[in-house]
Amino acid sequence: MNRSEYFNYIEEKLSILVTRINLRGKLNILDLNIHAENFYLNFFNLLFDWELKNLNAIQQNAPGIDLIDDTNKIIVQVSATGTKQKIESALKKDLSKYHGYSFKFISISINSEELKTKTFINPHNLTFSPANDIFDTTNILNIILSLNTTKQKSIYDFLKIELKTEPDPEKIESNLTTIIKILSKEDLNHATSHYETVPYDIEEKILYNNIDAAKTLIEDYKIHYHRLDKIYSIFDNQGDNKSLSTLNAIRMEYLKLSQGTPADQCFFLVIDRISQKIRASYNYTNIPDEELELCVNILVVDAFIRCKIFKNPSVNA
Repeated sequence: MNRSEYFNYIEEKLSILVTRINLRGKLNILDLNIHAENFYLNFFNLLFDWELKNLNAIQQNAPGIDLIDDTNKIIVQVSATGTKQKIESALKKDLSKYHGYSFKFISISINSEELKTKTFINPHNLTFSPANDIFDTTNILNIILSLNTTKQKSIYDFLKIELKTEPDPEKIESNLTTIIKILSKEDLNHATSHYETVPYDIEEKILYNNIDAAKTLIEDYKIHYHRLDKIYSIFDNQGDNKSLSTLNAIRMEYLKLSQGTPADQCFFLVIDRISQKIRASYNYTNIPDEELELCVNILVVDAFIRCKIFKNPSVNA
């Protein structure tokens, strides 16, 4: 189910971020705290459709606040120090020009549930309800849990970019080997043609097939061609023609989608269908979503390069 996949990924990434900020803070390594301001700026804009800007980029050392949304009249403090004293210290600063604004507090390292029950001195009478305007990872996740799937997907996509981790090359090869075994077993009876042998230019093929958004994906993952070729060669030298079976599995999904589907949409749908096929296989052993997606991207881009999917301009000219 997409909902659980999206939420599990979001929960994992936010939890790791908070844990790292907390631990590094204890070691007085504060670089993540600085980046957290801009991360939560974009994150809350996406989550709540706000229009926050980083006030420190406009006004150095702005008193008591870090982010501001003049359209929705919101000011925000982002802090790893989630205490009553920290919030009141912010509220006591000269915030008189923000009359009519709502004050929000984002705790980036600790749970703030206890703070929500406290009463705060608010000398400028800003709109501030501790129960609703203090945020930490727990209540952020509760909000996300109830969102519709489309909104969850947008947050999932955002975190994949913002909190991306570089995978271990050995882990990539291990996962690719596992996935190839799954796909080859699932599609042993679907024999089609062997690899395309007519040479062509990748850039020309991208243009010929009207591929736009997926072009970046192809550029990013084509570098793994030789890694995957090595894995295929090992299997094929052992007499297991898993390369053909795996490529045919991808080709079958492409053929189902190719008629009347725009090129970019078709490319991404093939990736989704192959991911679903792997997860549904009785041979599937759990692989973290990020690692699975990486491997499927590599496999589908490789199938594109080998001309198992989309038209070869040299053949169809």
